[in-house]
Amino acid sequence: MTTELTVHAVHQGDMRIAATARAHTIQMDYQRSPKDETAGATPLELILASLAGCAGNTMALLLRKDQQPFEDIEVIAHGQRREKHPTVITEIHLEFMLRGKGLDSVSVRKALDLAEARICPVWAMLKGSTPITSTIRIVET
Repeated sequence: MTTELTVHAVHQGDMRIAATARAHTIQMDYQRSPKDETAGATPLELILASLAGCAGNTMALLLRKDQQPFEDIEVIAHGQRREKHPTVITEIHLEFMLRGKGLDSVSVRKALDLAEARICPVWAMLKGSTPITSTIRIVET
């Protein structure tokens, strides 16, 4: 069984796109040079944002299920972009920072391994073509 997902993208001049998923609109733009102002994130930045969001939500879900006392989770996704066209992301590194009192590092690592191996669909989709590494930092509050 599959579920259809639909995004409607409309070109808005220059290199700007407005993409709508359900009732949510995302502005995208392309930066031709580092000095250019943009009206939104680039499509590659949105791929990193999707991975960070999916991985962060998956970690939260798994840690709640394991009754781990986290207060918040931050995920920073770093991507290396090839300079030659197509300028794909060649590798990704995810930095997870979890804050809480009494978090068990073994449980956190187990949740991250499960997120990567079986739960986060964005991670599952990307890891077949792009190497993804991760680090975890736990901050005791």
